[in-house]
Amino acid sequence: MIFFKTFIKMIPVNRESNMAEERKIHTSFHDISPREYMYFPKGTIEMGKPGQFSRTEIIHLLISIGVLTIAFSFALTENNLINGLLGEFKFNKLPFGMMLSFLGVVTAFFVHELSHKFIAQKYGLWSEFRMYPRGLGLALLLGVCTPFVFAAPGAVMFRGKVRDFEMGQIAVAGPLANIVIAAITLPLYLFVFYETPILGQIIGFVCLINSVLATFNLLPLGPLDGIKIIRWDVNVWIISLITAITLMMIIFIRFTVSS
Repeated sequence: MIFFKTFIKMIPVNRESNMAEERKIHTSFHDISPREYMYFPKGTIEMGKPGQFSRTEIIHLLISIGVLTIAFSFALTENNLINGLLGEFKFNKLPFGMMLSFLGVVTAFFVHELSHKFIAQKYGLWSEFRMYPRGLGLALLLGVCTPFVFAAPGAVMFRGKVRDFEMGQIAVAGPLANIVIAAITLPLYLFVFYETPILGQIIGFVCLINSVLATFNLLPLGPLDGIKIIRWDVNVWIISLITAITLMMIIFIRFTVSS
């Protein structure tokens, strides 16, 4: 919690230059259609205290983390169907794969989404995570059956009036959190734990998945964060994208070589 409070304070708020900007009404940060709001039980769209979670949101987060952990663990440990049929299953690696996947999912996906949520709440918006069942189903299917995982687990929804600079800062919060984690774990992996088999692999994987998630979400495509950041400040987007790609390339090369 201390990390998130410090991280929120890092987001600059230039209220004097932006107060004149007209607020726009948004129903979803990722522009998901209104029918996705079938997950709203009565009373949950009321604005709560910053940092507050509803029971529905907690359930959706736990399901998403669980499904992604299973999907990544089967893919990473070569226990997916394709590898098993072409070679052999390696179930002895599955427990470590589960732990590695869980740590990666929590530090990357969970922190990313909560960063969006807390910054949105900072601006007085209702904000909660909602899972995307089809995306989770696809991730689970790919992870169990193939060596690849494409995850679209869900998104942070928000309701309320928001200006472009607020939207941009909400958008950059997710990738920035991943960049911070990758920037912290990269030197730890390279200079401290590189030759430590288990701990080095864990830290390297956390760095890799955070840098990849940051880079992917900064792409200026569709509902990703990149488009919203560009509309707010293209310089922030360029710096963030270059930083994320640099971190990703460094850790990918070293992590691949060590593996």
